[in-house]
Amino acid sequence: METNNHIVCERRTYSKEFHSHEHAFGQFLFPLQGSLDIQTQQQELHLEPDYGFYLPPNFHHQYRSIDRNEFLILDIPLHYLPYDTESMHIPLDKQWNAIRYLLLEGADQENDLSSLTDLTRYVTKKLQTSNPPSMDYIHNHFKEPIRLETLANIEHYHPVYYSEWFKKRTGKSPQTYILELRLQEAARLLLSTGWSISRISEELGFENGSSFTRWFARHKGMTPTKYRYL
Repeated sequence: METNNHIVCERRTYSKEFHSHEHAFGQFLFPLQGSLDIQTQQQELHLEPDYGFYLPPNFHHQYRSIDRNEFLILDIPLHYLPYDTESMHIPLDKQWNAIRYLLLEGADQENDLSSLTDLTRYVTKKLQTSNPPSMDYIHNHFKEPIRLETLANIEHYHPVYYSEWFKKRTGKSPQTYILELRLQEAARLLLSTGWSISRISEELGFENGSSFTRWFARHKGMTPTKYRYL
């Protein structure tokens, strides 16, 4: 097992053959050119330049790149990391792209260790505040039908493992979590708008007001109209 007690930020390339290892530190991978195939016990993904990937400590994985490639790698010692981090496949939005740019500058200026340390602390803080992509997907699409397979694919997990992972993270199954979001939104619309039951049911993706009313009464113990005028 590889160990490292110091922050390392550098450019690396990978070969076409699969290599397998684990390390006693966290690691962020930011593609600069090409792609990387990564396999773990739970995941199998193809990492491309519009995504980053975080590998937690002691996380066995295989990796290879079949094309010309270059990656920015940030190795993070344990004492910088929050407890019990998880692997994370991260879309590189504007903020993450800015972080990658600053880390690149840090990799090219090896003597500026204080800036690299500050950046690493910021990155590890984002580990605690960033939602996994599938959670963001749920919050953006909970008014629509969502298949478990869709959520699992977003995280590159097997559906059975994804359900276990989700419940460990939230204390709820994906289905219960989505149900509660829809109920919260239904209650909010009933109490804060003058929308008709038909319009609310349409907003929440129901075929008609009757199906929404039955669904709401089953879970809240009263009709939407009664709930609105309590």
